[in-house]
Amino acid sequence: MSEPITLNVGGKLYTTSLSTLTSFPDSMLGAMFSGKMPTKKDSQGHCFIDRDGKIFRYILNFLRTSHLDLPEDFQEMGLLRREVDFYQIQPLIEALQEKEVELSKAEKNAMLNISLDQKTQTVHFTVREAPQIYSLSSSNMEVFSANIFSTSCLFLKLLGSKLYYCFNGNLSSISSYLQDPNHLTLDWVASVEGLPEEEYTRQNLKRLWVVPDNKQINSFQVFVEEVLKIALSDGFCIDSSHPHTSDFMNNKIIRLIRYK
Repeated sequence: MSEPITLNVGGKLYTTSLSTLTSFPDSMLGAMFSGKMPTKKDSQGHCFIDRDGKIFRYILNFLRTSHLDLPEDFQEMGLLRREVDFYQIQPLIEALQEKEVELSKAEKNAMLNISLDQKTQTVHFTVREAPQIYSLSSSNMEVFSANIFSTSCLFLKLLGSKLYYCFNGNLSSISSYLQDPNHLTLDWVASVEGLPEEEYTRQNLKRLWVVPDNKQINSFQVFVEEVLKIALSDGFCIDSSHPHTSDFMNNKIIRLIRYK
């Protein structure tokens, strides 16, 4: 065994050995601790890595045992996936993919319930007509809200990989707004004709997009169509009792079920 090394990962301390850290030479850690990449030190002289300290325990345990061991109630697969991608330990990447397939198969029966709400709101804004000449304008704006609950947390993560908020000129996945693994609330607006782009940011107005189609969602019909496509591709089907199939696109409460 080599001499112990103490790491500071995002403020959390871990002690391990050099041989453990370099057990996969082609990984990020292998490069850092073999001298191929520079390392940073904290005020105590510990090697510092600016990544998630809590999740690093699973990375380190894999280096020690070559097994990915997660608790049964583990709820941070998305975060773990990002950390695994950063450290670039190929066998761990493969182990995580196998674990996700295993979890997906374990989620047999599932229910998806969506409650929709829509209202019209007046938005006031200024329009620049010429240098130093502005006029006050207003327009009606459609405001949408969707409360989504699913017993399949993996489906909500799948949904999060397809739907993106447009805000401040950037697209960001709705996954970052997923506080509860089984519940997601979306609030967005339709585009308003004549509303300057900077006003969306100033008034905290988010728009909703589907990627990779780059399609903006400006109505509930489009939203339901897109969610339905994603859900059907994941094995869900329309609950024949609620709502009636003929009223599906016009209903404010939508339920889908999945049997495996």
